[in-house]
Amino acid sequence: MPDMLVPLYKLPPLTATIEAMRAQNVIVRRAYPFELSRVRRFIARHFSEGWADEAEVSFARQPIGCYIALEEKKLLGFACIESTARGFFGPTGVDEAQRGRGVGKALLLVALHGLHEAGYAYGIIGGAGPTEFYARAAGAIPIPDSSPGIYVDMLAPDGQEKKE
Repeated sequence: MPDMLVPLYKLPPLTATIEAMRAQNVIVRRAYPFELSRVRRFIARHFSEGWADEAEVSFARQPIGCYIALEEKKLLGFACIESTARGFFGPTGVDEAQRGRGVGKALLLVALHGLHEAGYAYGIIGGAGPTEFYARAAGAIPIPDSSPGIYVDMLAPDGQEKKE
């Protein structure tokens, strides 16, 4: 999966996105410090422990670099910035049962606006999975020769270490 580059100065305004989410009773906002454990459990349960580890790093930043979507106080999804590297977007994910409502796009745009507010002109989506989605939603373009990028020489998942 390639990394993707996003020109943050070309992002669409957030107003319409936030209003569309609010019309569905979905709140998209920056996470609070006291929500770390609940957000981490959600990520580990729905995605992976590695993503939960990455997201935890975003809680150590000021301001916090984790954004969440919630409906009636229930967590629907998350998006992080500057977890793996400066200027990077991700990890991000939406509960499978909540997909198709625009939550992922809203989280993406809110988080990318967060990178722009932090002073970046460009953001990087590391190891971008759904490249077509990122291109459509945020104008992201693939970075040539960027796979595996910084995601190289990683530890094997528990129990899958090579035994000699």
